[in-house]
Amino acid sequence: MKGSRGCSWPVVTTDGMGIVSHAGTALLRELAERTGLRAEYSAAAHGIRRRGGGHDPGQVLVDLEVMLADGGEAIADVAALADQPDLHGPVASPATAWRVLAGVDDRRLVGLRRARAAARERAWLARAELDGQSGRMLPPAQAAGRDLDYVVLDIDATLIEVHSEKEQASPHFSC
Repeated sequence: MKGSRGCSWPVVTTDGMGIVSHAGTALLRELAERTGLRAEYSAAAHGIRRRGGGHDPGQVLVDLEVMLADGGEAIADVAALADQPDLHGPVASPATAWRVLAGVDDRRLVGLRRARAAARERAWLARAELDGQSGRMLPPAQAAGRDLDYVVLDIDATLIEVHSEKEQASPHFSC
């Protein structure tokens, strides 16, 4: 299946122009494209109804994963991606996302799991190539002063304001 991109790679500047929220979600979409995850999902989802010019079911599934990674809790939250078409390109409506999910039967679910494993393998192979070019391994992730034998991807923390009705109370934050 031929992939198509409806958006361009983001450019990072410090001029304060073209500011968008949730820019990291575009990087997740791009990662899915570069590792072949979207294409693999499209192949695994073959046969799920797609109108002419409609949304690729593989891209819809990637967008749902990105929405979840961004903190979405319901399918309707995919609208947060659709609200920024210059960043994300075309994003399916919640109704389309429901139809794609409804089309995922047991056979397709097995295919989607295989697709995710294949994309993960390509990502690890790309990392190994990077390590070979630099002549050194990427530094290990650490926690509590110990090296971990797996990769930790810590994208973002969310500050939550804890409001108090008390007089002269200062704001408190919790992660």
